[in-house]
Amino acid sequence: MIAAFSWPRNRFFCIVLLFGLLWGGQRVDAREFGAYEVVVQPAEVFSQADRFDPLSGTPLSGKAYQDGKHVGYVFMSSDIGYSGKPIDVLVGMTLDGTITGAKVVRHAEPILLVGIPEQKLFDFVGRHVGRQMLHSPKGESVQSIDAISGATVTAIVINDGIRRAALKVMRGGKSAAPKVQTTLVDPPFQPSNWLAMLGEGSVRRLTLHQADVDAAFHKLGVGSGEPYVKALPPESLFIDLHVALVTPESIGRNLLGEAEYNNMKAWLAPGQQALLIFAKGSYSFRGSGFVRGGIFDRFKINQEGASILLHDHQYRRLRDLGRGMPEFEEVGLFKMPQDAAFDATQPWSLELLTHRPTGPIEKAYTSFSVSYTLPERFLQRMPLPAAASVQVQSEVAQAVSAEESGPPLWQRIWAERMGDVVILTLSLVVLTLIFFFQEVLIVHPQLVTNVRRVFLLFSVVWIGGYAQAQLSVVNVFAFLNALMTGFKWDYFLLEPLIFILWSATALSLLFWGRGAFCGWLCPFGALHELLNWLARRFGVPQFRLPFAWHERLWSFKYILFLGLFAVSLSSMAFAERLSEIEPFKTVVLLHFVREWPFVLWALLILVAGLFVERIFCRYLCPLGAAIAIPGRMRIFAWLKRRRQCGDLCSNCGKECLVQAIQPNGEIHPNECIYCLHCQLNYVNEKVCPTLIMRRTRREKKAVGVATAQDGSE
Repeated sequence: MIAAFSWPRNRFFCIVLLFGLLWGGQRVDAREFGAYEVVVQPAEVFSQADRFDPLSGTPLSGKAYQDGKHVGYVFMSSDIGYSGKPIDVLVGMTLDGTITGAKVVRHAEPILLVGIPEQKLFDFVGRHVGRQMLHSPKGESVQSIDAISGATVTAIVINDGIRRAALKVMRGGKSAAPKVQTTLVDPPFQPSNWLAMLGEGSVRRLTLHQADVDAAFHKLGVGSGEPYVKALPPESLFIDLHVALVTPESIGRNLLGEAEYNNMKAWLAPGQQALLIFAKGSYSFRGSGFVRGGIFDRFKINQEGASILLHDHQYRRLRDLGRGMPEFEEVGLFKMPQDAAFDATQPWSLELLTHRPTGPIEKAYTSFSVSYTLPERFLQRMPLPAAASVQVQSEVAQAVSAEESGPPLWQRIWAERMGDVVILTLSLVVLTLIFFFQEVLIVHPQLVTNVRRVFLLFSVVWIGGYAQAQLSVVNVFAFLNALMTGFKWDYFLLEPLIFILWSATALSLLFWGRGAFCGWLCPFGALHELLNWLARRFGVPQFRLPFAWHERLWSFKYILFLGLFAVSLSSMAFAERLSEIEPFKTVVLLHFVREWPFVLWALLILVAGLFVERIFCRYLCPLGAAIAIPGRMRIFAWLKRRRQCGDLCSNCGKECLVQAIQPNGEIHPNECIYCLHCQLNYVNEKVCPTLIMRRTRREKKAVGVATAQDGSE
């Protein structure tokens, strides 16, 4: 029997567990411990464009322009990876669906945070440049993807996500091939007067009296600003504000005068736009509290849902307008930020923010807007050829139709890997038959030994080396995290072999505890055992700890698991880094091709395993601990024991691979790896004392009968 829980013996375990849970309850910044995040500008993925709309919508996307002409899109692909978190990739694409650039913005993939160099991910994403999204078939073979070695699922998710996001952008409101392209033109200068400019709309006006402002605040439930500010008569002028785009010569030169217009042109960068804002009245659009080094907070420019605030270094104060123009109390010239998504050919508005005191320091706010659109003589509209537009739209429709009618990504992955799925499933069937018919097999000890070694070799070479289906404690954390944050089967179905192994392991817990996976299906555990077998064949001495020490040391793996789990509740990225206590990734997935500290740790574990059989499985494996804990729920006891075990005989305990048999003869279910060695002894009449005594009695009885028969003759 397993000893009852004892506080003195287990207080260290309890203290560590409590510390881990308290630590896990603290918030840890994921970026500090591995989650990759970087700022990428649209120009980095669409270098041909000189201006971009702000990204908005689903997926995040915006138009790209070159010399005022719409030439493509920039969008964000944000598909969920195997970690259950988005893999964000910023992508540039031309109007016909050709990728111009792609860069990773953010990811938290466990296999990439520690293990596979992130440069492999960046290189893979970069290989999308030049690909044609409309002509990339929906049924594109998973095996045809130039994937990331050791992170195939991540590569497939990125590849599929970029394609689907591209099709959504091309299909959506921002995506349909434009029927008309609008460009800014600057016709020859024509002198004009104030009234003519107001009449054609090259200057727009917003006039507010105090009564208009009072009415707007009354709608908000705010009355007079007194006693905090003196009330003005309703008929008094609050502001008479005018705005104009002064980059075109016929607007700017008439409003500013020739000298000031030339100064402005020298001030602007090529292609940069400038606004002129001028006003009079009791309210200042500039603001009396404005200081150098700040921003203008009383107005902003709005266009297509985006807002642009202007800074002091983008402002020039002018004394007055050009000759023949009215006088104004406040005149400001502003150049638009070069990184702002401002399109002079499209409508925009100036929003004026006003405030009113409601207390000693409290204020209420409201705003007024004036819209602006350039007169048609400054715009050139070029319709696209109808045939080209129809062709692109038709290709988009066909691609979208194929996307929506086809199977989801995980089903395509399963179809592509059906051969591997069949092989793994057959191996699980074979293992199940071995366990179910163990009583038939154990009477043939050499057969059982050979079958086990062949299966272990299959686990190392095929499951680990070829299929790379090594389970990890990270998978446990990802599953538990998904349960808490919104579980979706799609995340886990992306890797069919991992999914099958996890499902088989979960089911086997009810029958054989941790033994099925840890003893037979774990590639690293199998390698650990085979190397020790070879070491013994070459005479390497073996060390076996006294059971009292062994029993205390095996608790380390449970402490490690619970500590990692506690950390994962706060930061999965940090937990994934700490899970490098497992050398699985270094040995099985990356074949020792990584940084030297990880290689050194893996080699130390393997070398130690030459002297102490499965030393990592016994004392350090957090995955084994994670499986062993629910393994206590098993409802069958397949391994047979006799009442004399541990009393008359301790052979099985001395020969157990992982010392899972206690001195009293009981098998500790949390530690047993189901190697069946004790069952071979159970039926071996040359090893088991009970069977030896029975055989001796039979032999003596047979000799006595033979002697009696001889005497009677």
